[in-house]
Amino acid sequence: MIIALLVAGGTVIALLFGTAVLHLIPRLGAFGRGLTDRLCRAPGLDLLITYFTVLPMIVGAVAGWRSGEPGGAWWGLAGGIAGQVGTVLLWSILHSLAHAEARRGPRIIKVLNRIVGPWRNHAALWVTAVVVPLFWAVRLAELFLYPFLVWLVRFPRYVQGEWVNVSRQKFDGLVGHDLIWCLYCDWMTGVWSLGSEMLRNVEAFWCPIRFRSDKKCANCSVDFPDVMTHWIDARGTMDEVTALLEQQYGNDAPNAWFGHPARLTVEGRAVDPA
Repeated sequence: MIIALLVAGGTVIALLFGTAVLHLIPRLGAFGRGLTDRLCRAPGLDLLITYFTVLPMIVGAVAGWRSGEPGGAWWGLAGGIAGQVGTVLLWSILHSLAHAEARRGPRIIKVLNRIVGPWRNHAALWVTAVVVPLFWAVRLAELFLYPFLVWLVRFPRYVQGEWVNVSRQKFDGLVGHDLIWCLYCDWMTGVWSLGSEMLRNVEAFWCPIRFRSDKKCANCSVDFPDVMTHWIDARGTMDEVTALLEQQYGNDAPNAWFGHPARLTVEGRAVDPA
């Protein structure tokens, strides 16, 4: 139990120090502004996300394990999580107090608290926070696994910073609670969208066959647009599938999903493979 308290306190100090540094960097002139831009975009952003989200849990668990306390690793993990939660709450209050005019003006939290009630709104937000390690794991796969597919089967490369970045801190009026959660969504959405884009290449390359369920096809077409336009009907033949693969991938171009920009003509119109 003691180790949990120590880890929680240390986590709050370390994370608040990190936020103070981030607030200071833009004040360092052109160098500071350039560094800030790099930290708001992958791969620099990946380091920040790791520092503020999963590193406290990892360090807490290791510190608890090394403490020798019964169940020390679990207590340390709990302390790391408690320190993260405490930091978010404390920073939100301090940031709101430092921006009194915006705090008193129109805010997302005020509207949503009125619509669903304060405790429901806050509880739901923390439920979404539970999946932060999942998004971080997805990001690791994008960084360290997808490049193997580029090398092995010529999948298209991506400038990942165009997807994984944050910019909502520049939106006027976002302070405290609203800002921290909007930044979380900013990062999360980019990570998930890039992952979906990469998965389109996986599906189109290895399994361009529609599902038997029309409803599933319609649902999945949101994230896999070519399911309805290019993939072979579920009642088709393997001859059709292999012919499609030969047609789509029989050249030196990147082996991209069928609606990928690499398949566009010079005039910007999609090439019809039919």
